[in-house]
Amino acid sequence: MLDIREAITAVLARDPSALTVTTCGYITRDVYNIADRARNFYLVGSMGMAGPIGLGIALADPDRRVVVFDGDGSFAMNLGCLPMIAEHRPDLVHVVLDNGAHESTGGQRTAALGDPVALALAAGYAAAHRVETLDELATLDLTRTPALVHVPCRPRDHAAGRRVALTPQELVSRFRTEIGVSVTADTGVAADTPVPADSPVPADNRVPAGAERRNA
Repeated sequence: MLDIREAITAVLARDPSALTVTTCGYITRDVYNIADRARNFYLVGSMGMAGPIGLGIALADPDRRVVVFDGDGSFAMNLGCLPMIAEHRPDLVHVVLDNGAHESTGGQRTAALGDPVALALAAGYAAAHRVETLDELATLDLTRTPALVHVPCRPRDHAAGRRVALTPQELVSRFRTEIGVSVTADTGVAADTPVPADSPVPADNRVPAGAERRNA
């Protein structure tokens, strides 16, 4: 079985320009310490939401590939997102790093996933693969998407890396800048999003339909 950090490094090397979404816990800390960059979106505390958020990003920026790093526990927590991802056919690669444990909360054993490859195909993914070596991961054909990549990993034998130093607000701002979405500094609302008349957002911060507003 692969070391989780080796698997993450190999996936990042395959698609260096891809937008990356990481599930909460140690996987986020691994990616942050291996290759922190503006195109990484870290879910510091949103278990089970990497897939749906990755889908939203892929729909918002369809010209760029999105790579989602999930753990086996977080993947199992939200299997309902699989048919939703499949229906929209995004250029999304869903990597499930499976070490059989909830490591971030003490290493408790996770419920067995069964066959994630079969689950993804049954849900409508265009492709799904199980890989067990770095060579398989490097040569995998990922031209058909959405694709799931199931990577069995051995239990962690190293300490988790540094925690993400950025605040959630800083992460959002940095990532939106990376994908070309400007945001108003005071509300966090995308600058080209019209605000309903009955919105609690102060009137002075509202953006008329069709108008452009730069960050304050």
